[in-house]
Amino acid sequence: MNKNLILVFVRNPELGKVKTRLAKTIGDKDALKIYTILLQHTESVLHKVSSDKVVYYSEEIQSNDLWDNALYQKKLQKGADLGARMQNAFETAFKDTYEKVVIVGSDLFDLNPNHIKEAFTALENHEVVLGPSLDGGYYLLGMKKMNPTVFKNKQWGTDSVLESTLKNLNQQNVKLLEALNDIDTFEDLKAQPELLKKIKK
Repeated sequence: MNKNLILVFVRNPELGKVKTRLAKTIGDKDALKIYTILLQHTESVLHKVSSDKVVYYSEEIQSNDLWDNALYQKKLQKGADLGARMQNAFETAFKDTYEKVVIVGSDLFDLNPNHIKEAFTALENHEVVLGPSLDGGYYLLGMKKMNPTVFKNKQWGTDSVLESTLKNLNQQNVKLLEALNDIDTFEDLKAQPELLKKIKK
């Protein structure tokens, strides 16, 4: 067993249920198309990183999808909010005796394998690693032991998440990765011309 684990949280790709903020501008159909492309991109990135991997689904576990059952463990997200769901996933990973655990978002067109490799490397000398997103949240969180405080009392989905997480970690040795843009709004999408082209076809 590999001692490194990547967690990725995904929404089941259903019309009208993904990228809802983006859908207000481009419509449900194109929002689903963008999210599907982002999922494919995320899978291609994770595929290139040597570690164990778990996909956590929002609604139901799917066996015949782009996440190959031979490469990805598959589980269901559990918890009342994003913090509780992430906490459950990390607790499960550490119970399963993984030593370095990293969670990544599934809506980053700028994500590449080096971001994840750098996170695992950073955990050799740091207790926590964070990949900030430009909207004030984070796209990656890595830890080598459980720290429940980072999952509690956050306004998830707002621009205060990174700042309040760093406050929780002020006594710890934290590594910050390169900041990336996750795709939540049309403004985010406009910053990715290659992705925007895909819905104009």
